Amino acid sequence: MRQKLYDIIFGTTTKAGRNFDVVLLFLILFSVLVVMIESVPSFRLKYGSPLHSIEWVFTILFTIEYALRIIVSPKPIRYIFSMWGVIDLLSILPTFISPFIAGYTSFRVVRALRLLRIFRILKLSRFTSESQTLMRSLKASYYKIMVFLFFVVMMIILAGTLMYVIEGGKNGFDSIPTSIYWAVVTVTTVGYGDIAPGTATGKMLASVMMILGYAIIAVPTGLISVEFAKENKEEEKENLCENCRHNNRIGSIFCSQCGQEMKQ
Repeated sequence: MRQKLYDIIFGTTTKAGRNFDVVLLFLILFSVLVVMIESVPSFRLKYGSPLHSIEWVFTILFTIEYALRIIVSPKPIRYIFSMWGVIDLLSILPTFISPFIAGYTSFRVVRALRLLRIFRILKLSRFTSESQTLMRSLKASYYKIMVFLFFVVMMIILAGTLMYVIEGGKNGFDSIPTSIYWAVVTVTTVGYGDIAPGTATGKMLASVMMILGYAIIAVPTGLISVEFAKENKEEEKENLCENCRHNNRIGSIFCSQCGQEMKQ
């Protein structure tokens, strides 16, 4: 019985295991929606009691599931201190703590992290060739992006310091950290408008930072796109049939043109 429960709760190869995970995902999704609805003042005032009862039902179900995972796990301590074990525990604790300590109710939305189990069910990260190509592209462009971000950070610090000197502590630029915050908001083209330069020189610097912001956003995308294109070309070469030189789909076992077995 313990092995059967283990296959259902932790496994995804059996039909029962997949159905369990799918049902669990829907329960998690609905529980997160309840927390979101409860945060709306008008709904909380009108439907506070039913929503609270529904929340406790979800919490009890998730507590039973958490307990079963510990019971059927061959190494319970390993599960408890694993990433999934910590997330499962954090998803039920706020409801039990809320009657004693106010302000912890909203932390129940941490259950949304449990929706990441969909990657485990569908095995997207392991078996989808597109995700593997993307990961290789990100890895290949990692150092270029890091060097680029280093220069961006240096530029933001320099621009923030320069703006502090130009404005002389006026118009909200009363410290270098605040000026750096303005530089980050400007370069990322967010533009909150809570701090704005008042001098002509300050406005000129702000204009330059705004224009540079568009280039800064575009460069990392270009670096990754180049590596992605390289990966696609390599994959096309790898899927050429040695017999007829026909380009087959990724993961093909036999050539769709001549039937020759493909080298894996």
